[in-house]
Amino acid sequence: MSTARRALPDDAVELVRLRKLMQDSLSAEPHPDTSWQPAAVETLRGRLKDPEADLTAFVVDRPGGGLAACVVGTVEHRLGGPGNPHGTSGYVFSVATDPDMRRRGYSRACMEALLGWFRERGVTRVDLRASAGAEPLYASLGFARTPDPAMRLTL
Repeated sequence: MSTARRALPDDAVELVRLRKLMQDSLSAEPHPDTSWQPAAVETLRGRLKDPEADLTAFVVDRPGGGLAACVVGTVEHRLGGPGNPHGTSGYVFSVATDPDMRRRGYSRACMEALLGWFRERGVTRVDLRASAGAEPLYASLGFARTPDPAMRLTL
């Protein structure tokens, strides 16, 4: 079994590289815009410095240097409701593994570490958006499709 570790601020550049890899894999062709990456690196560096922050990442190191896989997650605070009286939810994003490092359990190790982090914080509901290829992994971890359609407004 692969060992995931909590990401450090020094992992920010690699986390952003893997995020772009994940985003490109969801598109018909890679998006050439990388202007967002320096701001994303600085945001991650700042958030990963604080062990009590509501955002964290777990990674698996690539033999020889860099990262092979990652997952980033955040704790969100909303008003409570049925099934979630405290309104605390987890959200998983940026699950990515380099193509040559896939099928080794790296994403599973990262996800299991993140789910443990959520449990430590009292999170009882975790959401994510899954690609068709990743859905079996998430289902094996207990995730199920919901009827809620997502909508977005860009301001």
